[in-house]
Amino acid sequence: MAAGFLGSRDPLSNPLPLVVWAVFWVGLTLVQGLLGGVWRWINPWHAPWRVLAALSGRRVAARELPGRLGYWPAILQFFAFVWFELVHPAPDDPAVLATAVTVYFVANLAAMLVFGHEAWSRQGECLSAFLRMMARLGVVEGRDEGGEAGRRRLALCLPGAKLVNAPALSVGGALFLLLALSSVSFDGLMRTFFWLGLIGVNPLEFPGRSAVMASSTVGLAAAFALLAAAFFAAVALGEGLVGRRGETLRSAGALVWSIVPIATAYHVAHYLPSLVIDVQYALAALSDPFGSGADLLGTAHLDVQAGALLGADRAWLVWNLQAGAIVAGHLLAVLVAHVVADRLHGSVQAAARSQLPLAVLMVFYTVLGLWLLSAPSAG
Repeated sequence: MAAGFLGSRDPLSNPLPLVVWAVFWVGLTLVQGLLGGVWRWINPWHAPWRVLAALSGRRVAARELPGRLGYWPAILQFFAFVWFELVHPAPDDPAVLATAVTVYFVANLAAMLVFGHEAWSRQGECLSAFLRMMARLGVVEGRDEGGEAGRRRLALCLPGAKLVNAPALSVGGALFLLLALSSVSFDGLMRTFFWLGLIGVNPLEFPGRSAVMASSTVGLAAAFALLAAAFFAAVALGEGLVGRRGETLRSAGALVWSIVPIATAYHVAHYLPSLVIDVQYALAALSDPFGSGADLLGTAHLDVQAGALLGADRAWLVWNLQAGAIVAGHLLAVLVAHVVADRLHGSVQAAARSQLPLAVLMVFYTVLGLWLLSAPSAG
């Protein structure tokens, strides 16, 4: 944060943009989705909250988080977060980003002092809520050993095993997950020649983000609305096929966990190229955070291989890794959805019939994801 305010304005030599967008938003999300539960050990709000709570003599939350709020605080914050990432003219500007992170950190710390760290992290602070959901995909889990000490041990599990056992989410929780997926999809769409032509922009003469802020904001909201409508419609149609018309919201809250593998796969596919390059820049910037000539980590003079992904062979490899991630994510999502549907309906035949509309949606979204990877892009 200090480097953001005081260091270089170059986003490739200042550690703040590289740490926020590459190490945290991309790298940590992938680690969380693979291993699960990493964020709870490094959550930057926990220690300040404990200190301030102790100094104020407040051991418990001053107020209970109103149940009617649900996940809406997290939804609004996450929309603001992805809007800043995708629409704001300068999300990589170190000083602008440092100001945004400071406001976000202080506002959520204040909310935690009112409603408690656990309650606000679960449904209010969007990044903790998002990473908590991604952790359910991980292959590592904590299991209670029993006894008075309440000891827990680490164990391995199959990918997605924790998703099928997760409690059904509320409508707000389901919308939150759908927002996370739609934002990554729109990030890919907004760079394509198709989208730029749709909003009347010559992709070969891109005028800059500030010229398309209004259309990008509408597009981001529309992508969320369309995906949410399609998902709930598919669940409603599937429930109608088995005569459970009044169970749509309950079933949607359980089935929406199948979105987690897809969201993680899109995260891998969309951000893989930038992650490979930007992590190298991050290592160099962290070693000299203020541009003073220091070499704290011995990596300040790292020879960044910016051309690591250039060439036909590298492009072929990267594209197939991206495509493989999308297909694998959708396959795992279908498996999770089928297991959840079987538990909801108690019959293999009913579960299969109820999944037909959702399976069609999954196929469409797989094709969309592969098209986004291969479509010409600019901007």
